[in-house]
Amino acid sequence: MAEELIGIIGGSGLGDALAGHIVDAEFCDIETPFGKPSTAICVGRLGEKKIAFLNRHGKGHKLSPSEVPFAANIFALKKLGARTVISSGAVGSLREEIAPGDLVIVDQFIDKTFKRQSSFFNDFAAVHCEMAEPTCGRLRKLIYDTTASIDVTTHPKGSYVCMEGPQFSTRAESLMHRAWGGDLIGMTAMPEAKLAREAQICYALIALPSDYDCWRPHKADKNKQTLLKEIIANLQTATENCLKLIDAVLTSSRELVCEDCCCRKSLDLAVWTDQSQIDPADKEKLKVLFE
Repeated sequence: MAEELIGIIGGSGLGDALAGHIVDAEFCDIETPFGKPSTAICVGRLGEKKIAFLNRHGKGHKLSPSEVPFAANIFALKKLGARTVISSGAVGSLREEIAPGDLVIVDQFIDKTFKRQSSFFNDFAAVHCEMAEPTCGRLRKLIYDTTASIDVTTHPKGSYVCMEGPQFSTRAESLMHRAWGGDLIGMTAMPEAKLAREAQICYALIALPSDYDCWRPHKADKNKQTLLKEIIANLQTATENCLKLIDAVLTSSRELVCEDCCCRKSLDLAVWTDQSQIDPADKEKLKVLFE
């Protein structure tokens, strides 16, 4: 059996920090039907596993959330052979108990994005994937169980509100997100998770809270420079914690890829269009997704 290839997507913080930990690195420029991914994908080794690492925002954090080529990113990872993807991203906390510097293994999303390509199947066919459980429960449990071996405060679940950005929330919006049941606010989880499901990939997201968003008033004696330094320090702490967790996951003996997982069969009943009405050229173009 070929060695498992684990996809890792690094967001704010982890995107630049993880690259220096990869050994035997080789950079791959991947073409997809949806253009090029954010940057060349680094294939190498981390811990005991072979990984394909993608910096979501590109080199030097060039891409804003609305500019990230999410479809190309997920397609490229699948094309390389990744069947399991562990993603990360900076967020604001909407809950007092989720402190900056903690980690959260996200289980649910509320998608407020509207500018981004959210499906591979536009102009292909009517394809409707189940999203009731938008992350892989098996992979989430494996990641959370691994936290027992590291000294990092990690929350086993959390609902992530994904906004379009690039501006941050108003206070009224932040309070509304809390009222909706959101635990975290960010800009990059969607449509990434939706596309991973369409690609039949097991997907999990580790969220890195850097502040409490604007629902929680700042102390009056702190100026903007002080607050920014605190946020950067919190993100650095969360990034270091996330590196510890990913390293522990990749050095564990547990299998991260499971062909029997329901995520790996997400297209079985999703294509509603009669096969005779689907262009064979389109089938060939997107065959990677069905593998």
